[in-house]
Amino acid sequence: MDRFIDAIEWIAAFFVGIVALNTFLAVFMRKFFSVTIPDYYNFGQFMLGVLIFWGIAATSYRGSHITVDLVWAAASPRWQRIIDIFATLVLLFVVSVQTYTLFDKVVTTKADHIVTMDLQIPIWPFYLVSWIGDVSAVLLIAIRTFRLIFHPEQMREVRMKPVE
Repeated sequence: MDRFIDAIEWIAAFFVGIVALNTFLAVFMRKFFSVTIPDYYNFGQFMLGVLIFWGIAATSYRGSHITVDLVWAAASPRWQRIIDIFATLVLLFVVSVQTYTLFDKVVTTKADHIVTMDLQIPIWPFYLVSWIGDVSAVLLIAIRTFRLIFHPEQMREVRMKPVE
């Protein structure tokens, strides 16, 4: 299971690289050669959406995203676990609904034959890859919930030092 989780994180990192490369090439070509890459803006925009959904998948399992947990920090370890389980269940519900609605967006975008401006590339595959990232987030949150409830010792928590 940890290999699956690590693979999701590597895929998210790959999309970060794609977005950065697209931006770098567009700026470089425009600055030094006065050439605009066709659909670079649309491509960057859709890849940023893909990155966001895969980023949600990568951060939702680890729980290492930015949080402000004043109540959690003051609670006993038992209540911290209860709060973690409740919060993860809420996150699972929200991301599941989001995944359902994004699938509808994939289907309608494909049916409407929406394409990019310059190269006329269909945009539904970008939505599909985003949806797959969202499905991955649901799976990882479900795994996190299962492990929090039944096997808390399997959770690899990231401990960060507070900023002083």
